[in-house]
Amino acid sequence: MKRIEEDFDIVVVGAGHAGCEAALAGARLGLNTIMFTVSVESIALMPCNPNIGGSSKGHLVRELDALGGEMGKNIDKTFIQSKMLNCSKGPAVHSLRAQADKQAYSNEMRKTLENQENLTIRQGEVTKLLVQDGRITGVETYSGAIYHCKAVVLCTGTYLKARCIYGDISNYTGPNGLQAANYLTDSLKELGIEMFRFKTGTPARIAGNTIDYSKMEEQFGDEKVVPFSFSTDPEDVQIPQKSCWLTYTNEETHKIIRDNLDRSPLYSGMIHGTGPRYCPSIEDKVVRFADKKRHQVFIEPEGEYTNEMYIGGMSSSLPEDVQKAMYHTVPGLEHAKIVKNAYAIEYDCINPRQLYPTLEFKKIQGLFSGGQFNGSSGYEEAAAQGLIAGINAAMEVKGQEQLILDRSEAYIGVLIDDLVTKENHEPYRMMTSRAEYRLLLRQDNADLRLRKKGWQVGLVDDVTYQKILVKEQQIKDEIKRIENATIGGTPQVQQLLESLGSTPLKSGTTLAELIRRPELSYDAIQSIDPARPKLSRDVEEQVNINVKYDGYIRRQLKQVEQFKKLEEKKIPADLDYEKVGSLRLEAKQKLELYRPVSIGQASRISGVSPADISVLLVYLSH
Repeated sequence: MKRIEEDFDIVVVGAGHAGCEAALAGARLGLNTIMFTVSVESIALMPCNPNIGGSSKGHLVRELDALGGEMGKNIDKTFIQSKMLNCSKGPAVHSLRAQADKQAYSNEMRKTLENQENLTIRQGEVTKLLVQDGRITGVETYSGAIYHCKAVVLCTGTYLKARCIYGDISNYTGPNGLQAANYLTDSLKELGIEMFRFKTGTPARIAGNTIDYSKMEEQFGDEKVVPFSFSTDPEDVQIPQKSCWLTYTNEETHKIIRDNLDRSPLYSGMIHGTGPRYCPSIEDKVVRFADKKRHQVFIEPEGEYTNEMYIGGMSSSLPEDVQKAMYHTVPGLEHAKIVKNAYAIEYDCINPRQLYPTLEFKKIQGLFSGGQFNGSSGYEEAAAQGLIAGINAAMEVKGQEQLILDRSEAYIGVLIDDLVTKENHEPYRMMTSRAEYRLLLRQDNADLRLRKKGWQVGLVDDVTYQKILVKEQQIKDEIKRIENATIGGTPQVQQLLESLGSTPLKSGTTLAELIRRPELSYDAIQSIDPARPKLSRDVEEQVNINVKYDGYIRRQLKQVEQFKKLEEKKIPADLDYEKVGSLRLEAKQKLELYRPVSIGQASRISGVSPADISVLLVYLSH
């Protein structure tokens, strides 16, 4: 039998949010890339919630966009509602979130991929990795075809040996009833890769015309929509938006759940995978928060032209009859008809400590991975990792320096560092609280932080890069101007301050000092600043934040300086920890297991104490 053999630079396995970013990065960097998917219908599929962004996840999408990724552009083209979250709090935690038209999102991303030069899309199941002398050489598919390559990016999502479960019903399929990938796990295990079994879940979908919205609170989008992508013209996203709706569970809902816990695969032992603690099923919430009388339920449209609605906050794996009874207790859902049952999905993924911060496997050169396969959860976390894995696979093939973002540079840096240095016993979810330097890593300045890196890599063009240099200069010039511009207590000034509830001036001050008052802002004092130049809205926003939070920002920059010193102290790749005297046994074992690349990374490994780090520093200085 003659079998197909083809040559590519990069093979991407999987076409979810990670796979799409990895494949586009490889192809856009000029490398001949092929992306495999078990079904072309599943390209950029949203098998769970119909939205992009949200608290801290919005930061990831903004950063990904700044580096030259696609997710932000794609959601700007296909959103049906947009909202800036946490606006009552400081700018560090503002996060953009948009409801997507699921079908349009998938179609638009597929169109982008299909029209991308250097990119081939192939429906087929990759069953085996080909490795020679510790280096990846290609992949084999179920049909026996061989694809030789120089790098592979694994983005298998929740498809590896996937099993969908509700009640005692168990189907060996991927999400949405799509085909699972059942063979690659064995190939990975043969190569000595350590696997985990994780689980996630999704709520039922209901027919929108069977909902009584009069019993719910309508949730509107923002009047002025802020785009995700720095390349999108804000005027292009001011469109009519669809509403979401808020309702609540109640004691009756909780009683039905409690009475049927013995039938839940989560509690009967039928599910073996570990689920995400920060995105619990409704049965988990009822058990863990037994004192809570109700839980929020968000009814979200799945798209512009479908009647299907997503029941946010009520994911479940309870049996079909219990789901029906439970959903019918929720105000507004008394007569709701279920279109798709809720289910839990179990799948194989890796222990991510086997990866370098570049997302390359330590054991196998040229093998990279991204997304839920790395033990994370969420579309945004997946896309961010897919982009970095794709960039680094391309850099590997080109023989160029790989891209590592550290914790002080990006939420993406925090995400990857947490995955590769911490013990993850559940699907990892990004949260603002995980970032130590979050005042510096705001979503509004992602372009200022990361455009240059995207340009250096080759994913951001010269024109876009020049724009960011102009923006940087405008911000610097305007901050300098208002720091030096003095103002006296003229009647006009005093009148403005009084109208804004601010203390009158007793002597002259600078415009910057006025802006630092809690009740004032750059916008608020415009009428007493006649010399102000005409600037874009985003430049004005940066000036306001940088002046207002100047003291806090300086303090964080000092902390980052200390952090960088430890990050820059590299540890030799072949260091024998047994020879480092005075290191505790646990530290030796952990350091040997994780093989950190720097003192900074070593200091974040659980089981390695500050005393161990001191010992290591002394040893490396000799």
